[in-house]
Amino acid sequence: MGAGPAGIYAAEALAGQDDVPVAVDLVDRLPTPFGLVRHGIAPDHVKMRALRETLHHTLDHERVRFVGNVEIGTDLSLDELRRHVDAVVYTYGAAGDRRLGVPGEELPGSLAATDVVAWYCGHPDADRARVEEAVLRARDVVVVGVGNVALDVARVLARSPAELDPTEMPQHVLDTLAAAPVERVTVLGRRGPAQATFTTQELRELGHLARATVLVSPRDLDDPGNEALAAADRHVARNLAALQGFTENLPVDGWTTVHLQFHARPVRLLGTDRVTGVEVERTTVDEDGRAVGTGETYTLPADLVVRSVGYRGHPLPGLPLDAGTVPHQAGRVLRDGVPSTGEYVAGWIKRGPTGVVGTNKHDARETVGSLLADAASGVLVPRGDEDWVDTLVARGGRPVLLADWRAIDAAEIALGAAHGRARTTLHDRESLLAAVRSAAAAAEG
Repeated sequence: MGAGPAGIYAAEALAGQDDVPVAVDLVDRLPTPFGLVRHGIAPDHVKMRALRETLHHTLDHERVRFVGNVEIGTDLSLDELRRHVDAVVYTYGAAGDRRLGVPGEELPGSLAATDVVAWYCGHPDADRARVEEAVLRARDVVVVGVGNVALDVARVLARSPAELDPTEMPQHVLDTLAAAPVERVTVLGRRGPAQATFTTQELRELGHLARATVLVSPRDLDDPGNEALAAADRHVARNLAALQGFTENLPVDGWTTVHLQFHARPVRLLGTDRVTGVEVERTTVDEDGRAVGTGETYTLPADLVVRSVGYRGHPLPGLPLDAGTVPHQAGRVLRDGVPSTGEYVAGWIKRGPTGVVGTNKHDARETVGSLLADAASGVLVPRGDEDWVDTLVARGGRPVLLADWRAIDAAEIALGAAHGRARTTLHDRESLLAAVRSAAAAAEG
């Protein structure tokens, strides 16, 4: 349940074996598949987003059925679904954001990275008005966090219109970013550069922006333990080398600056009616790798503050959740500490928001291995032949099947062609469903 990478990899593992006969429904609350590949990977990462072409092979498998535009817990209860299927694998991810927990966080102009990413990726649930109001005021931006998502947000905001125009972003996103007055983007990391979680590839990409310069203070790289950490971890060594190269940069007139600051944690967002700045405390890293405040503070001007300090899972009605993940044993859902017959979990909602897209493949295989073992041993109870989709349609549901998704896909490609691009994302649910209706009407006519 969830047609992102975790769900698709689970379907692939189930459909690709012959020991147990299966029919797999890939269910998603959105009318579109691919989850974070579509709505999480930044649109300017064209090669990474092309992963959907590989994932699409599973949607085409004869044993797999895509069923989108169905929200379990609203359109159909979890109990109703379970009465119709032998097993459920929960793969709906962890789309919630974590908070900073500092005063002023609720001010207008303070956003979660999940809000900004959903907006520029064209997610149907994006709060377009709130994000665009903030972006159009943003001359000084502060991004809190030093993971890949934080760098994605910083990079997208610092890109020139000419760099973004060929991407799949919805047109209103491109128009807003082109009009945004962004001059300075500051990225804050609570700990030192050796503890940053971004990849070297993401970091280096910042150095190739057309009209932006990356700045790093040599002071931020002067940690006594960096040399030992670099010797023990090649990833850390590569990051430190890239950051060292940025220390030689100087601002360029008329260009946006992207300033990476380490040993810096926000302690308060400033402003009365909206964000005007961030009070930052200098930190040091203790023996346990924790950020410890030094008492030294300074203020950064900020029209927009974007927190990117992690994701968390949301509860699904009727499903246990513990600290943002579903309790499990090798992918078997635990209820009161006991494996629940016919319930499994994979992806971020299983292990937390860690790893890259490919991590979900191994994760899904573990879960599917448990499911197949339970099926082979007779643990799973067959539920009958009635199709739950028929039940949904009978009560007025509008499931989007694979042919419908192909109509959406074709409509996005056509819209992109009209703008000289490979694709333009349809961003709202009604437009997505209108593409389905239009294709159905054309087929009948």
